[in-house]
Amino acid sequence: MLNENIKAVRKSKGLSQEELAVKLNVVRQTVSKWENGLSVPDSDMLITISEVLVQLDL
Repeated sequence: MLNENIKAVRKSKGLSQEELAVKLNVVRQTVSKWENGLSVPDSDMLITISEVLVQLDL
């Protein structure tokens, strides 16, 4: 479910996996793994993801 939410919000903001990865200072493959449920971001990264995605609304 977390993986689906990350993907849905990223797409709703018009970001590619690569663009989100750059904003988070990770490689694109990391975002892909999160979205495919192969791994999950740690709690600090979850906070960073939310901050980055919220900033796009400002």
